[in-house]
Amino acid sequence: MIRVLLAEDMHMVRGALIALLKLEQDIEIVAEVDTGDKIIPMVAKHRPDVAVIDIDMPVMDGLTAADEIREKMPEIRILMLTSLARPGTLRRALSLRVDGFLLKDAPPDQLADAIRDVMAGKRVVDSQLALAAWDSGACPLTDRELGVLKLAAKGADAAEIAKSLSLSVGTVRNYLTTIITKLNARNRIDAIRIADDAGWL
Repeated sequence: MIRVLLAEDMHMVRGALIALLKLEQDIEIVAEVDTGDKIIPMVAKHRPDVAVIDIDMPVMDGLTAADEIREKMPEIRILMLTSLARPGTLRRALSLRVDGFLLKDAPPDQLADAIRDVMAGKRVVDSQLALAAWDSGACPLTDRELGVLKLAAKGADAAEIAKSLSLSVGTVRNYLTTIITKLNARNRIDAIRIADDAGWL
């Protein structure tokens, strides 16, 4: 019997996934959570074979929880679920050495098969996500430019970014202009969106 923890914040989706998995004779749901901060305590308590985790969880996102599981309980297999086919998110998940990555709109039987596959030591990656990651390319921004953009994404203005990074306001404005140009963005907001969608922030 494969013991599974399911972390999904949308009650209807979580209920549907549980109902589907209960039809499988070799899979047992031992715990379910609706916020990311509950994942680690419940994994520690129930020690499931596989943790099925939605990336976009409230309080703590699924990738942060996955990173902590990898650090503290490396024997537990991790299968990530997402409704967004963002290649940068896939790259981050793979860098954390998760065992699988599946889109939520995949056929229902794929979830049970993916759980079995990661339990067997295989790595499972949705083909659509893999192709998107392959096509997306590397981040064109330098570490300093990414640092500036991350602060801008948090709502900091040029003066606040300059103070935080010990730069002049003029230098920050130059960085923002360069970032916008490199990303072929219309403005700062568009640059943040492009970088976030690619998983660079």
